[in-house]
Amino acid sequence: MSEAQVYTAAAAEKGTVTLPEEFSGDVNTAVLHASVRAYLGNQRQGTHSTKTRAEVSGGGKKPWKQKGTGRARAGTTRAVHWRGGGVVFGPKPRDYRIDLPKKIRRKALISAFSSRANENAVHVIESFDVSSPKTKDLLQLIEKLGLVGKKVLILTDGNKPNVYLSGRNLPKVEVRRYQDAAPYEILWSNVLVIEQGALTKNTTEVSDV
Repeated sequence: MSEAQVYTAAAAEKGTVTLPEEFSGDVNTAVLHASVRAYLGNQRQGTHSTKTRAEVSGGGKKPWKQKGTGRARAGTTRAVHWRGGGVVFGPKPRDYRIDLPKKIRRKALISAFSSRANENAVHVIESFDVSSPKTKDLLQLIEKLGLVGKKVLILTDGNKPNVYLSGRNLPKVEVRRYQDAAPYEILWSNVLVIEQGALTKNTTEVSDV
């Protein structure tokens, strides 16, 4: 089983804690690739669209007579090689969503957590007792942990709006509920900072990509 250093809210060391089983699995790169691909695809709106020659306006009149001008024959000014013409094989609205089986999602999450545990990139905070949103306090915690310049994913025990509001202005900090952690976000981060109470939650059963 993997272990991680526990810190107080003031970033003082306070022993170690044994991480849950999802931090001690095998890292399956193929499953991680499928999960990341699905996650990114599911973020796409798919509303891109171009017009074919049948949809652009104009082009109802033959631009010049068929013969005798010395120019190539043309039937419409909206052909694809004309300025203002239609687009060949252009994008059309489509759904990019990819649905992964539950077992694959679970295995991807375990692989992501395990990859960070293998790198000793997991820190545990006793509790985030934040009475009001304050970016300065969260930044000081990150500085004391020696994580300045790194991409930090903070996973809280349940909804912690004040922690989220404190971190949203920090460009390399993301705050999520532990249960909402996605493999893509875990792999995006360099370090995980997890609230200790959240480690009892079985996130592998409820998470999605």
